[in-house]
Amino acid sequence: MSDDRGNEANKSWLDRLTGLLSNEPQDRQELREIIRSAGKRGVLDAEAERIIEATLRVADMQVREIMVPRAQMICIRDDDEPKDFLPVLIESAHSRFPVLAEDNSDEVVGILLAKDLLRMIGRNNERFSLKDYLRPAFCIPETAHIDKLLSEFRDKQSHLAIVVDEYGGVAGLVTLEDALEQIVGDIHDEHDDADEDSHWISEQEDGSWVVQAITPIPEFNEQFATRYSNEDFDTVGGIVLSEFERLPNINESIDIPPYRFTVLAADARMIRVLKVEKLPHE
Repeated sequence: MSDDRGNEANKSWLDRLTGLLSNEPQDRQELREIIRSAGKRGVLDAEAERIIEATLRVADMQVREIMVPRAQMICIRDDDEPKDFLPVLIESAHSRFPVLAEDNSDEVVGILLAKDLLRMIGRNNERFSLKDYLRPAFCIPETAHIDKLLSEFRDKQSHLAIVVDEYGGVAGLVTLEDALEQIVGDIHDEHDDADEDSHWISEQEDGSWVVQAITPIPEFNEQFATRYSNEDFDTVGGIVLSEFERLPNINESIDIPPYRFTVLAADARMIRVLKVEKLPHE
C-alpha cells in the first residue's frame, strides 16, 4: 500500500491529469470542473491547476486583448538614419522594432533587432542601409485566438508579430512574452520596473523625467498632477508639437506650465522622447 502512495507522489501533474481524463469531457466547461475537482482533492497542486485553467482561458482570448496598440508602438521608418533612431532604441530598452515603409505607415517591411546593430561597429566608412539589418515580419489578425498565435510563433520561430485589422492596416503588435504571460503570469526582466507606466515615464537622478512622446495624456496628467487637455491630442508629444507649431530640433525646449519640455529624440516626422522638468518659479 505504501508503495502505491509513493508511486502516486512521484507522478508528475501531467501524468495525474492524463489519468483524470480517462473519460473524455464533453465540453470545455466539463473539463474545467474535472480540473477544479482534482485541485480540491489534492491530485493537482495549486500552481498546476492555475496553469491548466489559464491555458484553457487563452483559447477563448483574442490577440486584440493583449496587443500593444498602434499608438504605443515604437517604430522606425525604412529611410531613417542611425542618428535619428538610435536614441529612441536606447531609451526604450526594447529588443525588437517594427520598420515601416517611408510612404506607407501600414506596410511593415521588417523587424529590426537591436543586437543586429552591433554589426555597425567599425563600419563608419560604409554606406548604411537599414534594409540590410531587417528580419522578416509576420502578421496576424487581431481576431485570432492566442493559442493560434502561440502556434504561429513556434512555426515561424519568431518573438514578435504585427497585428492587423480587417482592412489590413496595422492595429498593433504582440510579442511571445505577451502571450506566455497569459498562461504563466508576469515575466519580469532586467528592464522591467515596478511602475506599470515605466514603459512611458522614468525618473532621473537629477529629479527630471524622461518621457516617451507617445505617453497618453491621461497617464501623464496622473503622474505629474497636471490638467492638460486631451480633447485635441491623444499624447503628450502632440501637445508639445502644437506648442512649438513646427517640428523642433533635438535639445530645443518649450515651457508649458508647470513644466519645461526638452526634446531628447526626434526625427523628420515626429517627437520621440522628451525631458520633463519642473519650472523653477512653479
